[in-house]
Amino acid sequence: MNIKYSIVKKADKQQIITLYKQAGWWTLEEDGNDSFVEDIIKNTHLFAIAKQGEQIIGMGRAISEGVSDAYIQDVTVLKEYRKKGIGGTIIKLLVNKLRSEKIGWIGLISEPGADKFYTKLGFEQMKGYTPFLYKGKDSNCE
Repeated sequence: MNIKYSIVKKADKQQIITLYKQAGWWTLEEDGNDSFVEDIIKNTHLFAIAKQGEQIIGMGRAISEGVSDAYIQDVTVLKEYRKKGIGGTIIKLLVNKLRSEKIGWIGLISEPGADKFYTKLGFEQMKGYTPFLYKGKDSNCE
C-alpha cells in the first residue's frame, strides 16, 4: 500500500464526514452545517490525514494551545483499512510533531477496548484520574 501521511489545514469535507460517520461520531445536528468540518480542520492545532491516492482513509487530530499540553482525538481509519498500522502511524505523526514543538504533556481518552493499541504506542493509563464530560444545564457561571 502506498499511503501518504500529512498534517493539513484543508481536506475534502465529504471524505472527512465519511470517516466521522463510520466511527459513529457524526450526529444529525452536524448535517447541513457546511462549515463544521472545515472549521474543525482549520482550527485544530494539528490535523493529520492518511491518503491512498486521492482517497482519505484515516485521520486524527491534536488539540493544543501549542505550548504545553495537547489532547489527541478523533483518530479513525476507514473500516476496510483497519488493522494495517495506519491509525498507529497517524498517532506517531501527531506525537512526533507535538514533541518537536516541545509540548510535554500529551493525553487522550480512548474508547473501551483500545488499551492495547495505545499502550503499544507509548501511552499509559492515568491511574487515579477520572475523565469527565459536561452534561449539565447551561448556567450563569457567576
